Amino acid sequence: MAKKSVEKNEQMEKIVALCKRKGFVFPACEIYGGFANAYSYGPYGAELKNNIKRLWWKKFVDGREDMVGLDGPILLHPKLWEASGHLGGFNDAMIDCKNCKMRYRADNLISEVLGIDLEGKLDEMTKTISEKIKCPNCGKQDWTEARFFNMMFKTEMNGIDEPVYLRPETAGAIFVDFKNVVDSCRVKVPFGIGQIGKAFRNEIVARNFIFRVREFEQMEIEYFISPEAEWEPMFDRWLETQEEFARELGAKPEDLKRYEHPKEKLSHYSRKTVDIEYNFPFGFSELFGLAHRGDFDLSQHQKFSGTNLEYLDQASGKKYLPHVLEPTFGVDRCVLMALSAAYAEEEVGEGDVRTVLKFPPAIAPIKVAVFPLLKNKPELVAKAREIFDDLRGEIKCEFDDNGNVGKRYRRQDEIGTPYCVTVDFDTLETGEVTVRGRDTMQQEKVKVEELKNWVKEKIS
Repeated sequence: MAKKSVEKNEQMEKIVALCKRKGFVFPACEIYGGFANAYSYGPYGAELKNNIKRLWWKKFVDGREDMVGLDGPILLHPKLWEASGHLGGFNDAMIDCKNCKMRYRADNLISEVLGIDLEGKLDEMTKTISEKIKCPNCGKQDWTEARFFNMMFKTEMNGIDEPVYLRPETAGAIFVDFKNVVDSCRVKVPFGIGQIGKAFRNEIVARNFIFRVREFEQMEIEYFISPEAEWEPMFDRWLETQEEFARELGAKPEDLKRYEHPKEKLSHYSRKTVDIEYNFPFGFSELFGLAHRGDFDLSQHQKFSGTNLEYLDQASGKKYLPHVLEPTFGVDRCVLMALSAAYAEEEVGEGDVRTVLKFPPAIAPIKVAVFPLLKNKPELVAKAREIFDDLRGEIKCEFDDNGNVGKRYRRQDEIGTPYCVTVDFDTLETGEVTVRGRDTMQQEKVKVEELKNWVKEKIS
């Protein structure tokens, strides 16, 4: 069984096509021509996404004594975004081609074409693009001026006179409920609050499938530490744990690397920020992030709300505003990473190539598929149904009796199912089923009464 070489760009195209064909990800509102880089997660995509979120919550919240969870609202008080700096500073520079009307993020365009960084300097960006860059879409060199664009989505709420915003990140809800968590849950610094939820950013250019979209989901942690704590070892442990999680989703170590933001590019409140990048089909790009945010967030919310958010250390009697380490994870990027890492084409015979998604069993949408050898033999179908009904109460399974067994294997390979169980005439006589493994394509016999525990052990 030999791997078939697939070029990176070709791989991305094939992943996108497979996602639609097999029910992982659909373009939203496709019957109306699609809508602004929005996507729906189909039946298998929803399972994959939920499995990733469950694995994250188990590892980072349920699996740790120093973590609790929160589920905050999407619509938050407008003052929160003023305090956090999003109203005044959450801006990207955009520029338009006058000829074809394509819009670009100005700093990214300069970086990609010229390899230089002019972030935040509008006049220089306008001059550089106008003089040195042709539109990648139409080839003309006729540009508008670069101007800043706030990326928050604005809406209205009854009874509120000022604009209300869809949250651009999940962290705000954690900070404004910090005091409530401390008062109600007997937590002690150092401790963290984890949250999974939707966020919205009106990106100038959404691209690379589900990598950058305007409506996305985050898995985020705010980890509160003493201002006097030795934070560097904790920072390094969080980085290692984030990389460990990426590997649990299927990432190979060689496809992960760290990018530390240089001092001159750090946010004014950050002591250190590191991105964990993954080698997507379009190259290395940010998968996770980790930042030391100091006490910026709590001090800002204390100042703007007038509420004392200091933490009382019972042992020392000291009061202080904790500092924060912030590990962040994008759910949609995790899904794309898992798909990219799992996708393979293999030559399994002369002229026979199979497409397979080699997901780790913990995140595979379907864990087991159950087949009767022949759909026109009622005794085989009945036995297969009996086994399927017994498994599905505890294990995510699928029943398939359509086409020959070889075609069913191929269908399950394409959605990443680790094991296929075939019920044949031997099953009726000996009580054994044939189990075929996705990755090795090897078969083995397993007793029906032992099958459930066998599968649980294999996929745990």
